[in-house]
Amino acid sequence: MSKELIELGKKNAAIKAVEENIKRNMVVGIGSGSTVVYAVKKIAEINKDKDLALKCIPSSFQSYQLIIENGLNLVTLDQYPDIDIDIDGADEIDKDLNLIKGGGGCHLQEKIIASNSNKVIIIADFRKKSERLGQNWKKGIPVEIIPLAYTPVMKRLKQLRGNPKLRMAQVKAGPIISDNGNFIIDVDFGEIDNPFELNSKLLHIPGIVETGLFIGLASKAYIGKDDGSVLILNKK
Repeated sequence: MSKELIELGKKNAAIKAVEENIKRNMVVGIGSGSTVVYAVKKIAEINKDKDLALKCIPSSFQSYQLIIENGLNLVTLDQYPDIDIDIDGADEIDKDLNLIKGGGGCHLQEKIIASNSNKVIIIADFRKKSERLGQNWKKGIPVEIIPLAYTPVMKRLKQLRGNPKLRMAQVKAGPIISDNGNFIIDVDFGEIDNPFELNSKLLHIPGIVETGLFIGLASKAYIGKDDGSVLILNKK
């Protein structure tokens, strides 16, 4: 599969999602990742052409920059705690629209935005779709932790039969630091039979701030296929 066809699928999914869901005067949460870049460009285009007066809330420094660079109206969650719609990507999407997110390390802020949105729209390419989480995404569940808790959290994750790895920076020496000043651990649990139960167990470990398991948050997913068409999945 060529990179060009994958990018075409992502672009088409993003455009269709924006065209079908963005309306005048909406407060829009902006997620993170490569697919969201296409969505923000389309949002900016229709916002200007149709004078939609959109207000956009970022979920990361990347999405903050995208909003500014595309001339959209930047607002905050403090100003608009009730978000009409959130548009975001995902690392994996299962048959029930549960997600793994956080490959880019933004899942904590992304989950805050998603949980305060009336509708969460996910855009992705066909490689992200699976029956069960962990089937296609092999890098593990991103878990954001307080640095002080690193050693005991690693121990507890192993007790849950996970294979945890501290995410390391590629250029600087040492671990990646999230936008919130925390460490990120990627935990491989293999294929996940019960993501709700696993998420609950993880969140009960002191020192874990948030996980990359997004359970029951997505309303609809737009999946760009390898032939350029778009598959739409609705929450059951």
